Amino acid sequence: MSTPGVLAVVTVFSMIPGGLLSDIRDTQGLEGQQLARGSTVLHHRQKRGWIWKQLFVQEEDPTSQIIGQVKSDSDRGTFTIKYRLSGEGAGDVFKIDENSGEIWTLKKLDREKKAFYVLQAHAINTRTEEPVEPQSEFIIKVQDINDNAPQFLNEPYVSSIPEMSPVGTTVAQVTATDADDPMFGNNAKLIYSILQGEPYFSVQPKTGIIVTSWADMNREAREEYLVVVQVKDMLGLSGGYSSSTTVTVTLTDVNDNAPTFQQHVYTFALPENAAVGTTVGRIMAEDGDIGSNAKMTYRLEDDLIESSTFIIETDPVTQEGVILLGMPLDYESKRRYMMVAEASNNHPDTRFLPLDEFSDRTTLKIFVEDVDEPPVFFSAVYEWKIPENAAVGTVVGTVSARDTDTVKNPIRYSIDKKTDATNAFKIDPNNGTIAIAKALDRETADWHNMSVEAKETMQNHLSSSVVVFITVLDVNDNVPRLARDYQPYICEGTQAGELIHLLSAVDPDKAVEEHHFYYSMVPQERINPNFTIRDNQDNTAGIVARRSTFTRKDQTQYLLPVVLTDSGTPALSSTTTLTIGVCSCLPAGHCPTAGVEALALSGFSMQTLIGILVCLVTLTGKLMTKPAMLTLLREQEPVKTKNKSGCYYFHACSIRQFILDRLAEADQDPYVPPFDCLRTYAYEGSGSSSGSLSSLDSCLEFEPEKPVCNTNPYAVRLTPWYGGAEEDTFF
Repeated sequence: MSTPGVLAVVTVFSMIPGGLLSDIRDTQGLEGQQLARGSTVLHHRQKRGWIWKQLFVQEEDPTSQIIGQVKSDSDRGTFTIKYRLSGEGAGDVFKIDENSGEIWTLKKLDREKKAFYVLQAHAINTRTEEPVEPQSEFIIKVQDINDNAPQFLNEPYVSSIPEMSPVGTTVAQVTATDADDPMFGNNAKLIYSILQGEPYFSVQPKTGIIVTSWADMNREAREEYLVVVQVKDMLGLSGGYSSSTTVTVTLTDVNDNAPTFQQHVYTFALPENAAVGTTVGRIMAEDGDIGSNAKMTYRLEDDLIESSTFIIETDPVTQEGVILLGMPLDYESKRRYMMVAEASNNHPDTRFLPLDEFSDRTTLKIFVEDVDEPPVFFSAVYEWKIPENAAVGTVVGTVSARDTDTVKNPIRYSIDKKTDATNAFKIDPNNGTIAIAKALDRETADWHNMSVEAKETMQNHLSSSVVVFITVLDVNDNVPRLARDYQPYICEGTQAGELIHLLSAVDPDKAVEEHHFYYSMVPQERINPNFTIRDNQDNTAGIVARRSTFTRKDQTQYLLPVVLTDSGTPALSSTTTLTIGVCSCLPAGHCPTAGVEALALSGFSMQTLIGILVCLVTLTGKLMTKPAMLTLLREQEPVKTKNKSGCYYFHACSIRQFILDRLAEADQDPYVPPFDCLRTYAYEGSGSSSGSLSSLDSCLEFEPEKPVCNTNPYAVRLTPWYGGAEEDTFF
């Protein structure tokens, strides 16, 4: 082909609004103009470019129709060129007549699903299947029709505004959308209107904003409104679509109502014996508001005397005024009370009412009912004091009660026997005088706590009781005495002026710290050559030695009378004679035997001496913790002395001293056996050919030897004194 062809779209007319669908022109202006003028001479071939105008097809049209035509200017009608279509919807939604190039629709289209299609047109040589023209792209746009109704968004609509809102207050905004093309005609142009809710509300046609159109809407009259709003497309013209929605509008409360009592007078009755805090009654001021706007406070007028007898509180749940008894009632004193109660809002709003209109008042009348009451004592408790030496029949005091009722019944008195088990007191049943029935003793009972009853003698025999405390006062009726049974002793060798024993005293009349005791000797003993009494001025006294030559050989015990005087009025005294023993004390000054040593010097038999030695084992603490070597003397021969080498020989001297020396050696000897046994020392006498068998003839520095315990059948067990096991120690 010597002359290049031109692929063009032939314009096609249809019934689509606007008439002409589209045409296709050569985008290379110069080449197109040359072809139009019929020029056959081209010095060089230029690349073609096509600008396609949009093709339109109306949506929802089910008929197959031609919407345009594609044709090459090389097509001479000889069927050497065929046309093909590719791209979106090719062969499915659109087809092309390959001979004529006409484009057909195959089905109805929905713009809301797909608004346009992009396709490519091809001119092909039928013999060579080679493109005659480069492919050209074009767009088929689906033209909108009004086939969708508008739809509201964000349903349901709920809104609230304060009651009494002014006209024009915004309530809510409703919004609708339309799926149709907003750029084509009026299909998607919406307008709003009110179907229900007038004259209280109106809606702005273009924005859907709902506003109030009625002034002073009162929540107490109507709390909720249903507003129906309609939206139409096509600007509301006939033939368009519409839909509607409901807006629920609630009026919220404001404090535009004052509390109001429904009664001008409230009447109540209360028995005179009602307890403080008893509920007298309830009053209620009505308030049309709700929530915090309805909260109120009740009060009683302060300028009335009656208001001090009662109090009023607000029930936080019911908002009622609760009247309570604040003070005891007495029918005989006052039988009727009258007062004014006021209720006022807690949160007044002066936008709606003046401040003084947010309260209301009412009158309260309270009648006191008479009750038969028990007698009332003039005192809540009675306390008396009486000396313990008061005579039987002495009046302690008088209790008194009265009948507060109008009748004034007689009263009888009695003592509750459970509270006066000793029957120490009696009461006059007619006048309440309490007197002593038995002699009192403070040292036995220093106070009495009893209950006295007063009972009416007529009608219901009502009674009441009162507590009586009687304190028994002390008198000096007990002599002082020493605190315990003292057994003083004085050691041999005690020096003159040395303290022997410390004395203390007691007195049942008073506590020790309330007394002062005086110690002395009886007059005839004040020049006692042996002892004297030293008063320490702190309720104690000491026995002091006057000389230094006390020995058991001279005298084993002394008697010392001690006079003890108290500080009472009158002063009382007692005399106690102390027995002071003379003791051969241990080096530390302890007297372990309390006089047993004296028995050892009196020439008792050997059996008695053995018993005394056993007692020494028991009384000496040191023998309980250290092994001891005890010496049993089978004869009372002349006892020992000590030579220069430290050995012992028997001479006539004290057996007592010998025993004490042996005990001291046992305490200090490191070689004593680690267990207790009895070692026997025997003296055969001066005429024995074998001499002494005793170890006393040996020096103290002996070698340790294994102790031999006596297991003869006459053994005496030492376990009771030493605490050992049964097999440990024998005597």
